Amino acid sequence: MKRTVRFHCFPFCVLLCLFVAIDASAFAAPPTVTHLFPAGAQRGTTTEVTAVGTLDPWPVKVAVSGKGVSVVAAKDKGKFAVTVAKDAVPGVYWVRAHNDDGVSGPRAFIVGTLPEIAEKEPNDEFMRPQVIEGNFVVNGRLEKAGDVDCFGVSLKKGQTLVASLEANHTLKSPMDAIVQIVSTDGFVIEENHDFHGLDPQLAFTAPKDGTFVVRVFAFPSMPDSSIRFFGSDACVYRLTLTTGAFADHARPLAVQKPEDAEKVQLEGWNIPKGLGLQAAMSEDGRHATLLAADVANAVRVRVEPHAAFRKLSGDVKPPFSFTGQLAATDREVLVHFEGKKGQALVLQVESRSFGLAVNPVIRILDASKKQLARAEPAKLNGDTTLSFTPTADGPYTIAVSDLYSGGGSRFGFLLRVVLPEPDYELSVLADRFTLEAGKPLNIPVKVTRKAGFKPPVEVVADGLPEGVKFEITQPAKPDPNTIQVTLTTEKPVTAPFRLLGKVKDEPTLTRVAFAPLTEFDTSTADLWIAAGSAPPPKKKK
Repeated sequence: MKRTVRFHCFPFCVLLCLFVAIDASAFAAPPTVTHLFPAGAQRGTTTEVTAVGTLDPWPVKVAVSGKGVSVVAAKDKGKFAVTVAKDAVPGVYWVRAHNDDGVSGPRAFIVGTLPEIAEKEPNDEFMRPQVIEGNFVVNGRLEKAGDVDCFGVSLKKGQTLVASLEANHTLKSPMDAIVQIVSTDGFVIEENHDFHGLDPQLAFTAPKDGTFVVRVFAFPSMPDSSIRFFGSDACVYRLTLTTGAFADHARPLAVQKPEDAEKVQLEGWNIPKGLGLQAAMSEDGRHATLLAADVANAVRVRVEPHAAFRKLSGDVKPPFSFTGQLAATDREVLVHFEGKKGQALVLQVESRSFGLAVNPVIRILDASKKQLARAEPAKLNGDTTLSFTPTADGPYTIAVSDLYSGGGSRFGFLLRVVLPEPDYELSVLADRFTLEAGKPLNIPVKVTRKAGFKPPVEVVADGLPEGVKFEITQPAKPDPNTIQVTLTTEKPVTAPFRLLGKVKDEPTLTRVAFAPLTEFDTSTADLWIAAGSAPPPKKKK
């Protein structure tokens, strides 16, 4: 007897669909972005940028710090159209991808002023370089082990070419690059290794008319046992090649009034006279970014609430700032000031924060030249701070030098001598916070009080989306220097916000809480909250 076997596929299909749905939900996660390519664009342009990472489901949304840069997801996964406004301030912008499950960490995107082109393979050999005609930023990548990129540039005798590469220092590409100038017959004429951190830069003056090759290769930023040139998909770089004006720094490094910023001089290469500088103030009013139509890059100056000197004659009274330079022959600069008994002072020497070369050492001397105090950088390639309180009225001397006895054109510094004013800072441990819908999340906000600041500080949230409850709660173990913030929501949400500190009847004492961006050695005030759906209620047995 013949039997008929029937397959009841409908229940099986339902179970399979349920499994797939549960499985997809289980693996729902925030997007990640490991790098962008290209990692920047010229002002006033729209550029297609590829983001590498986990970007599900597509299209993800994108947020950019600051003003002037917008990003829209394209049809193809991982592709974005990045539009930079004509008046966008040159510099670093932070890009984050986000979806309903959370937000990625930030990646740097650099806005520049020069036209931009893409590196084109094959260009590994100095005999067959990619020819560059004009002043450009080249967006390139050392995409595999052994990769070398060569660019041919025609120069006239006496013409100076600046080759400046950004990769590890700003973009955190995992590479320790070298830039060489090579003759067409293969001889290395000049090279640079570590100019800005691990990133190279050089200025080459042509000894004769001809074509010269700019060659780029790298070793891993984290040394390993391999003996080869390093490369990977993440080894993204931006190489500025220009015979035009390229600024190294401003002189002086600080001004007293914002309008004075446009009157400073630019130090660098091929800088013409009579530049029409424009100054864009930072959000907190403490720095100005300087740019000009004929300059390939922007630099910044500090804007001070007190006198800022470039030259000093006689003793000066704090507070004040002074822009100095360590000469190749005289490697200690002396600054004389009038001290007041019992008046606490804070002395800061900044150089590395301006991209300059001094590792500052500060010494305080009395009238007999006896050393009273000394400080040096707390970390490698850092700036220096020293607290000092005079024990008597009278003249004192500040001696500034380099920890490694360096001196020269790039050994400039800014000395600040200020009176510590009562103030406070707010900080949190992370820039991203994940909530489970229906469950409270506690965020400790650390209050760092400076110079005896005593008024109570209130913490409020700015920009939290509707439906997110914010309150101040009492932790199990109270800390007088910590305020606990609690967030709760009943529905899915992914959004940026800020935490602000306020002091009653003192609007000038409003401060923003900052979170560390450890990878980039900086911090951010832009915090993110992400909350998924609440889990279904458990059935009663």
